[in-house]
Amino acid sequence: MMIFKKLLVVLILSIISNVSFGQYEDDQRVLMTINGDEVTVAEFMTVYNKNNVNNDVLDKKSLEEYLDLYINFKLKVKEAKDIGMDTAQAFISELEGYRKQLVAPYFIDEEINEQLMQTAYERKLIDLRASHILIKVDQYALPEDTLETYNRIIKIRERIINGEDFGEVAAEVSEDPTAKDYPTTENRPARKGNRGDLGYFTVFDMIYPFEEVAYNTKIGEISMPVRTIYGYHIIMVTDKQEALGKAQVAHIYLKFPPNPTSEDSIRKNKEIYDIYQQLENGENFMELVKKYSDDKGSIERGGVLPWFGPNRMVPEFITSIKALPDSGDISNPLLTVFGWHIIQLKERKKPGTYEEEKEEIKRRMTKDTRSQKSRESVINKIKKEYGFTEYPDAKEEIYESLDSTFLKNQWTIAKAEGLNKTLFEIGNTKYTQQDFAAYLENKQNRRGIKPLKDFFREEYKNFITKQCIAHEDSRLEDKYPEFKILMKEYTEGILLFNLTDQNVWSKAIRDTTGLEKFYEKNKDKYLWGERLEATIYIVNESQDVDEIKKWVKKGLNEEEIIAKFNEGSEASIFVETKKYSRGDNELIDKLTWAKGISKNYKIADYPSLKRKKGISDDAIVFVKTNKLHKPQPKEINEVRGLITSDYQNYLEQQWIQSLKKKYTVSVDEEIMSTLK
Repeated sequence: MMIFKKLLVVLILSIISNVSFGQYEDDQRVLMTINGDEVTVAEFMTVYNKNNVNNDVLDKKSLEEYLDLYINFKLKVKEAKDIGMDTAQAFISELEGYRKQLVAPYFIDEEINEQLMQTAYERKLIDLRASHILIKVDQYALPEDTLETYNRIIKIRERIINGEDFGEVAAEVSEDPTAKDYPTTENRPARKGNRGDLGYFTVFDMIYPFEEVAYNTKIGEISMPVRTIYGYHIIMVTDKQEALGKAQVAHIYLKFPPNPTSEDSIRKNKEIYDIYQQLENGENFMELVKKYSDDKGSIERGGVLPWFGPNRMVPEFITSIKALPDSGDISNPLLTVFGWHIIQLKERKKPGTYEEEKEEIKRRMTKDTRSQKSRESVINKIKKEYGFTEYPDAKEEIYESLDSTFLKNQWTIAKAEGLNKTLFEIGNTKYTQQDFAAYLENKQNRRGIKPLKDFFREEYKNFITKQCIAHEDSRLEDKYPEFKILMKEYTEGILLFNLTDQNVWSKAIRDTTGLEKFYEKNKDKYLWGERLEATIYIVNESQDVDEIKKWVKKGLNEEEIIAKFNEGSEASIFVETKKYSRGDNELIDKLTWAKGISKNYKIADYPSLKRKKGISDDAIVFVKTNKLHKPQPKEINEVRGLITSDYQNYLEQQWIQSLKKKYTVSVDEEIMSTLK
């Protein structure tokens, strides 16, 4: 209950983001004071409009009702602040957590984000097939090593531009291990290399810089080198097709034996075409899977493979699937590096519209380096808006203060003693060498294997970003009135919850003595109506009914009746005694509620009684009415939830009365009348 109420408070408050201030947006007249704290017309009407979700016409009655609620709300917040709840560390931490979520949209360039998502969607509609050559270089390599690697791959590119075959060059020089052929070894069979062919892929399948260049390279062209965390690549796009999307297929698979001979190839060729002929003759695909397929993992599923996209299968597989227009269609025998396949299309899901794909694209972007473009755009705007000035000499001095102790995570700010120059300025705020030294002291254990200069350069950039964000964050309330109101709403909402929980919600649950006193004082409000105590007998065998009724009239209780007639493991009679209110049971409602035994009824006419397993559709039911109970108070445990809720309301009313005595509330009725 408490979690639900807290979420409800926050959800109600979050509606403020789209509030329209209307005619009272700038009305700074003081509508009321609460112990000297002023509330303006603009503040009151903004919250009123926010909660007027039905857009009811503004009238005297609704405004006065809301005014009373608002005063109660402000009194509780006033009390929370007066007892120091807003200075408690738990409150500060909780509010800071909400603030981090609320400020996030202000540090996203929505225009850049939308462009990135649109581009990602356009790429999602196309599958590329490309080959690459990789020359590795560590992402933190020295500039001279990076330049050497770049020059190497430029020369490789020139060889291909001058007419050499891309695949042959890839097999010779590429440092992607999948490009080369590998001979048989003691531990594994021979493996044919892919000669740089990456097969088909689509958006998000490749690292972003690689994807960006691939999608901007024409078929048959050789890209300029592109740098990724793995090194330098050159890319040749060999095909562009309509997107596969996601597909699910079944296949019959005949694998090649290790180190196959030409005789093996001829034999497997004959086998797969024999199977294909059986399919042509009408044989069942699943039966042939069980009979012939070498894919042990899919045999029990009729050869069905998990859903996959274009980058999960070899290119021949993807091309073959795209040639199957309808579910159930079967491909011609297909040869891949793994063996022979016959594919049956089960289902294919092509990309949807942009609106249908948008949320998934947004989710994928958050885990992708392209999302940094939005953050970089925001940082650049902050620098431009406030004026960003940097002092490179001061930066170099702080770098020179890093010695061998930094490599051992033992460097301290004392090493930068005397370095007090300004590193950079944002607006009128200066950030000094000492500020950055303190930041570095806490970051040195995150260096890992990065060279010191690269680590320094990266952390310096991160430090600037952090200060830009902090600078903008501190001004959000002044720049955006709706954010200021939102933060105030969250502040007051959390205080309201915490104090109400303390004084009302949790108190009502903990205060068992108070709850019992409240029940005793008000128990006549929690009455049962007239109730009939009755026993319902359900008899499976109609020939037993008269005899059972005879024993009931003689006074046998339900346990004795059950023991007498239910012999063995299968029950033939079902008995239940309860107190029934009007509306609880359709058969009980039908009776006169006079003491005695009813006539016989068919269970088929009262399906709600046929709840227990073993009751026959032809069963007979009759009722023995035992006693009519007059209206009486319910026991506390029978209505604990309702009583607890009423006790909470009582505690809240008492609390509000005490707050109204404690604090002075003054409403300017003249101004109030202008709002009505």
